[in-house]
Amino acid sequence: MSTPFLEVKDLNAWYGESHILHGASFHVNEGEVLTLLGRNGAGRTTTLRAIMGLTDTRKGSIRVRGTETIGMATHRIARLGLGYCPEERGIFSSLSAEENLLLPPTLAPGGLPIDQIYAMFPNLKERAQSQGTRLSGGEQQMLAVARILRTGAKLLLLDEISEGLAPVIVQKLAETVLSLRKQGYTIVMVEQNFRFAAPLADRFLVMEHGNILQEFTQAELPSRMEKLHEYLGV
Repeated sequence: MSTPFLEVKDLNAWYGESHILHGASFHVNEGEVLTLLGRNGAGRTTTLRAIMGLTDTRKGSIRVRGTETIGMATHRIARLGLGYCPEERGIFSSLSAEENLLLPPTLAPGGLPIDQIYAMFPNLKERAQSQGTRLSGGEQQMLAVARILRTGAKLLLLDEISEGLAPVIVQKLAETVLSLRKQGYTIVMVEQNFRFAAPLADRFLVMEHGNILQEFTQAELPSRMEKLHEYLGV
């Protein structure tokens, strides 16, 4: 059996004295799209931050293609092929859209060239010389996703990329995720918007109180809807 791209075992994480993750365990296979579902405060964003080495993880294991990353510096974790798109997007407001795209370092071979990114996100081509502050929320979100595609990262951690955006932008982002999946990217998404996430993922994990409560596949989704209503209120 092949080694998972990402394997998390008995993960515990803290913010200061607050114990957020309580023994979460899951894996993601290469080329798979996994969605973390759950109410606010369930520990989903903390899970992504822990994978990137951005939270205090005193107990547990995180392996990227078999390499243990607990205690590893964030920049070294990124160089294993991870790209993180945080909920706050992190656009540099004083730089143009294209300067934002060109800023990240190359982590690994295979990053998308600018022309391919502009083909994927025509809005960014039109706004290439616009400052970050002048971009709409949807354009900023496209830029945040596009920026990590230039690095060569093959495991993408996407935190609430559909939040607060117009339906036409949400649809474009859904098409982007499906396109990246076809290109062999491995994706872990945190999503509150279940309608957005439902058709995109191979597997779903439901988190509650910092642990994995349920796991099911795309094929099992219809039979789990009643439980999902109970857990998420979808």
